[in-house]
Amino acid sequence: MAITLYGIPNCDTVKKARTWLDQNGVPYTFHDFKKAGLNADTVHGWLKHVPWETLVNRKGTTWRGLPEERKAAIVDAGSAVALMLETPSVIKRPVLVDDKSAYVGFSDSLYQQHFAKS
Repeated sequence: MAITLYGIPNCDTVKKARTWLDQNGVPYTFHDFKKAGLNADTVHGWLKHVPWETLVNRKGTTWRGLPEERKAAIVDAGSAVALMLETPSVIKRPVLVDDKSAYVGFSDSLYQQHFAKS
């Protein structure tokens, strides 16, 4: 099973996810979307498993720093994808993707449950 973890390396939650994967011997590819970028196909792939409302981190500093009119314009998947491609740091991290699913954020119990099924 091919696993890709999307995020940015200095994010504390991404660090926790990477540590968990390493300590549990789960092979994965890390994709730093600030350096390597993102494309629409990747984000649309995530949206098959995760609602756009989950992917857009409305609690983060990037969201809070957006102009009010830009925030108000995020009303559907199309506008959310455009924002995520324009400003990847607005994406809630990490995004873990395998052959069958995508998960946003990190929790020990979520990863344990997911990889117990694998």
